[in-house]
Amino acid sequence: MASLSLTQIRSKNSVADFARHRRRTPWARPSRVGLKVFASSEARAEPDLSVTVNGLRMPNPFVIGSGPPGTNYTVMKRAFDEGWGAVIAKTVSLDAAKVINVTPRYARLRAGANGSTKGQIIGWENIELISDRPLETMLKEFKKLKEEYPDRILIASIMEEYDKAAWEELIDRVEQTGIDAIEINFSCPHGMPERKMGAAVGQDCALLEEVSGWINAKATVPVWAKMTPNITDITQPARVALTSGCEGISAINTIMSVMGINLDNLRPEPCVEGYSTPGGYSSKAVHPIALAKVMSIAKMMKSEFGDKDLSLSGIGGVETGGDAAEFILLGANTVQVCTGVMMHGYGLVKKLSDELKDFMKAHNFSSIEDFRGYLLYLRINFHEWQYIL
Repeated sequence: MASLSLTQIRSKNSVADFARHRRRTPWARPSRVGLKVFASSEARAEPDLSVTVNGLRMPNPFVIGSGPPGTNYTVMKRAFDEGWGAVIAKTVSLDAAKVINVTPRYARLRAGANGSTKGQIIGWENIELISDRPLETMLKEFKKLKEEYPDRILIASIMEEYDKAAWEELIDRVEQTGIDAIEINFSCPHGMPERKMGAAVGQDCALLEEVSGWINAKATVPVWAKMTPNITDITQPARVALTSGCEGISAINTIMSVMGINLDNLRPEPCVEGYSTPGGYSSKAVHPIALAKVMSIAKMMKSEFGDKDLSLSGIGGVETGGDAAEFILLGANTVQVCTGVMMHGYGLVKKLSDELKDFMKAHNFSSIEDFRGYLLYLRINFHEWQYIL
C-alpha cells in the first residue's frame, strides 16, 4: 500500500486514526535531519522560498530579528542588499533618554569545560536594552529605507510604558514613516519591567489584553506580538494577543539567565564595574526550547484560529537552513535571526537560503507551504502512545 500523503495525514481527525493506518502501512519516521518522503527522481524546478504573510510578500522567510542587527539605517540597508526577506528594526520608544545601555553587555557560553575560550559558541547572553538613539533619528531612517526599498518589508518593533496615549502616539509616528508592520515587544526579559514594559506585560495576560486592545484599535498595519518564553504556558499570552486583534505571533524572545561566574575574580558575567544583572539568553542552546514553544503556539492557533489569516514567526538559535526548516515544519511562516547575524554576518542569509532549498529538493517540496506545519500532525500527548505502540 502506498505511503500516507500530506493531504491524507491532514485529513485524519485523531491520533487513533493515524495509528491504525500506520500499523497497516510502512511509513518513514521523521528525524531531526528531515522527513523521509518518497520523491520522484525526475528533475524538479528550483524551490520557491517566497512567502506572503498577513498580506506582505517576502522573497524568502528569513527575517532580521529585532536587536543589534537592525540598530540603524546602515545595517538595515545592508540586510536588504544581502537579500533578507524582511527586517525588524531594534525596538524603539518615545523617550530614548530613559534608556541606558552599558558596556560590556554580552557574554558567551562555549562548548567544552567551564570558562573555555576556544570552543564553539553555543549560548549568548545580553543585558542590552531597547534603542538608546533618539526616536526622531530612527523614524527618519525608517522613512529613508522605505523610500529606497519600497518593495521590501520593514517592520518597526515598539515598546512603551503602561500609558495608552504613549502607545497611540508611538504607533502613529512609526506608521507615518511607511513601515509595513509593527512588532510589539511584550517579551524582553530585562526590558525595564519596573515601568511595565517588555516581559512585564507579556507575563500578565490581563495587562496584555488591555495594552493589545489599545494598540490594535490604533494600528492600521499588521501587528505581531512577540512572546516571552519566561512563562509556564506560552499559549496563554499568545491566545490573548490574537483575541485582542494581533495578526501575528513571534516566538521566542530570549530566556532569562545568568551566563556564569568568573571564578578568578568572583564576579558574574557580563560584568560592568563589578556589577551584573540577569539577562537574555539566545543562540544555538535555546533552539530546542524555542521549537517546543513554537509547536505549542502553532497547535493552539490551528485549533482555535484556523479560519483566520494569522501568522507565526519562529525565533531561537537559527544558524542553518535546517534550523529554519524545523521551525517551518512546526508551523512557522517566517523565521527570525538575530544572534546568528551577530555571529556570522549579514551574508548568512545566502547560506540559509541555499540550505533550505537543498532540504526542499531532497524532500520534493516546491514551496514553503508544502511543508509548513507538517509535523504538527505527529505531535501527541503521552496518554496517546497506546494508539501508536
